[in-house]
Amino acid sequence: MSSPAYDPKTFRGLDFASRRPSFLAGDDSPRAYLERCLAVVADREPVVNAFAHLNPELARAAADASTDRYRAGSPLSEIDGMPIGVKDLLETVDMPTEMNCAALKGNFPKRDNAAVWALRRAGAVIFGKTTTAELGGSHPAATTNPWDPARTPGGSSSGSAAAVAAGMMPAAIGTQVGGSIIRPAGFCGNIALKPSQGGINRGERQATSMSTHGVHANSFRDIWNVTTAIVARVGGDRGNPGIVGPATAPEPIKPNRLIVLETAGWAGVDDATRQAFASLLDGIGTAGVTLLRREEHAAVERLEHAIADAARIAVDITGWENRWNTRALLDNHGPEGVSARIQAVLAKAEAMTVADYRAALLDREIAQTTYRQLAGYGDAAITLACPGPAPIWAGDRPGEPLARRPTGDAIFNYPSSMLFAPVVTTPHMSVGGMPVGLQTMGQPGEDARVAGIARWLHENVDAAMG
Repeated sequence: MSSPAYDPKTFRGLDFASRRPSFLAGDDSPRAYLERCLAVVADREPVVNAFAHLNPELARAAADASTDRYRAGSPLSEIDGMPIGVKDLLETVDMPTEMNCAALKGNFPKRDNAAVWALRRAGAVIFGKTTTAELGGSHPAATTNPWDPARTPGGSSSGSAAAVAAGMMPAAIGTQVGGSIIRPAGFCGNIALKPSQGGINRGERQATSMSTHGVHANSFRDIWNVTTAIVARVGGDRGNPGIVGPATAPEPIKPNRLIVLETAGWAGVDDATRQAFASLLDGIGTAGVTLLRREEHAAVERLEHAIADAARIAVDITGWENRWNTRALLDNHGPEGVSARIQAVLAKAEAMTVADYRAALLDREIAQTTYRQLAGYGDAAITLACPGPAPIWAGDRPGEPLARRPTGDAIFNYPSSMLFAPVVTTPHMSVGGMPVGLQTMGQPGEDARVAGIARWLHENVDAAMG
């Protein structure tokens, strides 16, 4: 059966916040809501393959407990009863954490990541472990794009993005080092928050300096409610106060000026996506927002130069920081334990020197300084969330070189990761019947503000088709 074409003007994904009044009134319940989610899973999971593990019985028990709390008029939080998926990089006490890696098959630490711990205490229903590209890298899981099963959902938060887009659950936790939240959200049509670096406590996932937790959902209220439920209980990373902002989703904020970034990815954007993005920019301008581009302002041009090599900088830093863990997996489990893609990344990282790593850190620091200096020129920066529609992925072919970027190109995502900046991705465009996202990027620490600006854009600027 063919999937319907994606239309951002009419698509309304599953949300949770709008059902809470019915839970409190007794007209609906978290258990009934969960059963509706499970029915969608049964229908779509055989093709979408969004889950590494499912635990429906424990989910039902948690939903029943939530139902009792609503009947008593005492829910624990705004997300009490919300079915949530957790990316299978994060530890969970009741399900394995295998990271889509043969070397970790059967890995079951039986403890919760800090964010998962917080979600449970807020009453959320931990629905299942969503698939990830191997070890959070680029070797894909079996997950398909809900809008076209021949295409990738993006990575590495493949299952989180796909499950939300397919209506299997209202929200899911993803992670990002380069583009693992923003890109799959753009490919699948989610709203997603990649927070300021360290804004959400990563628990045991703090080995790399650019890794972040984030949230995929279909509404700003759900995004913010999940985020604040976690931060209210476990804060940010060590030494970081965590995201600061209102208890409820920020109200829409109309920007006065937005900086339009091309990034190094612009040269690879197809004509239809360029047309859709240009139409979207026209709509933003018509709404009374001034747009600043590189050719119009020297400070924007300086930032474009500073982030032009973001892919190399991000890959070098992350490769160096991951090399010892990856080497241990390879030494302990042999070449069958990790994919050829991961082995190639390891070989590149092991060819680096300490001087190479220090140089990459310096390049990152220069880019961050340049970005901070741009703060007074615009309320936020906008650019594409992905180079175009999700690419078709038919798998590697035996005897041929490994396919490049099987989960899509993160070229538009490396800058915000490198800058430690908060980003909200919104489903603003459709190209060839597939989602293409817009990312709105703020200064570090301005998560609430950038969420308000992204919300205003989403609610007040017409979607664009290409």
